[in-house]
Amino acid sequence: MSRIIRIGTRSSELALWQADTVSNQLKYLGHETEIVKIDSIGDEVLNKPLYELGTTGVFTKNLDTALLNDRIDIAVHSLKDVPTVLPNGIVQAAVLKRGLHHDILALKDNEDFFTKKTAIIATGSLRRKAQWLHRFPHHKITDLRGNVNTRMRKLKENDWNGAIFAMAGLKRIGILPNNILKLDWMIPAPAQGAVMVAALEKDNDLLNILAELNDKETELCVGIEREFLNKLEGGCSAPIGALAMIKDEELKFKGALFSTDGKQKIEFSKTVPVNHTTDIAQFAATYILDKGGRKLMRKEGEVEKEINIFSTKHLSIGQKSTLNQRIGADMSDFITIRHNRIKNNVVKQPIKHVIITSQNAVEAISDNFMASELNFEHIYCVGRRTKRLIERNIGKVTHVENSASNLANYLAEQIKNEEATYFCGNHRRDELPDLLNKNGVTLNEITAYQTLLSPNKLLKKYDGLLFFSPSGIESFLSKNSVDQQVAFCIGATTAKEARKHFTSVVEAKLPSVESVLNSVNAYFIK
Repeated sequence: MSRIIRIGTRSSELALWQADTVSNQLKYLGHETEIVKIDSIGDEVLNKPLYELGTTGVFTKNLDTALLNDRIDIAVHSLKDVPTVLPNGIVQAAVLKRGLHHDILALKDNEDFFTKKTAIIATGSLRRKAQWLHRFPHHKITDLRGNVNTRMRKLKENDWNGAIFAMAGLKRIGILPNNILKLDWMIPAPAQGAVMVAALEKDNDLLNILAELNDKETELCVGIEREFLNKLEGGCSAPIGALAMIKDEELKFKGALFSTDGKQKIEFSKTVPVNHTTDIAQFAATYILDKGGRKLMRKEGEVEKEINIFSTKHLSIGQKSTLNQRIGADMSDFITIRHNRIKNNVVKQPIKHVIITSQNAVEAISDNFMASELNFEHIYCVGRRTKRLIERNIGKVTHVENSASNLANYLAEQIKNEEATYFCGNHRRDELPDLLNKNGVTLNEITAYQTLLSPNKLLKKYDGLLFFSPSGIESFLSKNSVDQQVAFCIGATTAKEARKHFTSVVEAKLPSVESVLNSVNAYFIK
């Protein structure tokens, strides 16, 4: 690549260390770079705790804007600061090998205060505050903001007993003091100690270069931690910790949700083989939510809104934040996915044409086989996100369409009178198989996953209901009756099923969660 790669970063010493690390690795690969400093909302507003700033991405939004406006080519972040849903057009291009994940307590003097009735501990993190108070409820927590240098200086200037820091940050810029306690019992923030490089989705040449910086083991571990965070709807306003580590071909995961005062804790831990990690984040989040997490998170400050909707699948904090401030959202997964065991002989021989219409099918295939075991010549799929998941876990996609019917029309012309393998669910749609069969395509259907109903009885009335599949409608109706709610649907098939039961149905313009949420805003906010 002949161009100079412009690296966007915040201007703190730690952020510059991270950007310089990326720069040096790129230079080693033969690429010229330039550092571009861009500060964030989180750097500029230092008189409030992070959780009071009222937004996720307080350290990343300005860099996102610069990336989308072509002021920089890549952005370098502490991955723990990055929202779990990236803006449209921006992708995670690489995760560097993870540093130390531990939190530490930097002591003002010594440990004698542990024997006394009270102490003052400084931190700006709600997660650290909650975990410290869970262990030491008689201590007082005071807010501490600023970059790591500023926070270390404030510790020296104030009458505090200690302050909590991420060990990796202090070590990276050479200011880790000798007088510390490693807090092995404290569960770190998801992706703590990891550095992420973001780039534009359309910049394929640059993405190929950045892929060489990616550490696969780190990517897997922090990906699970961040998916867990996403499923819990957590951001700066929720005390959530998560850690995934690989040792001896096993992945050990621990995650927890706390009340902000530290009095309540719901924890999950599990060890699984490295090649069976696909659904551990979902399983862990569901466990915590079902064990009282939903009630705990509502208790932590949900305010009744003027308009209330209910989503039949969990929304991430980033997705939920796109709703107008007058709209409140509750949610629960009304269907669950169980991956089937796919027999080895299914993929033993090379397969010329493979059809995949959902991310669930991709995850099921990945749960059964490593990419090196698969020999798919041509892969056809539905949806850009499914395409990205396939190319990350399986192989190159030959063609992508935005709907199953469009893909069926394309394939009817391209592979007429040939044979194809379709990895689908037990409730797969009929239009694709029907059209291909009419055009002489021999379709081998492999049921890769099961869609199971997991309904809940709604305890209050909602103005709108969000549905993402016909199965979600079936699940909802098994325990709830239809009133005067508006049904917001992700696509034509789901909307067709909803019209059998609901008087008012709104079909999203695009088959995406974001488009469904946009249709909610447009309907209620005139």
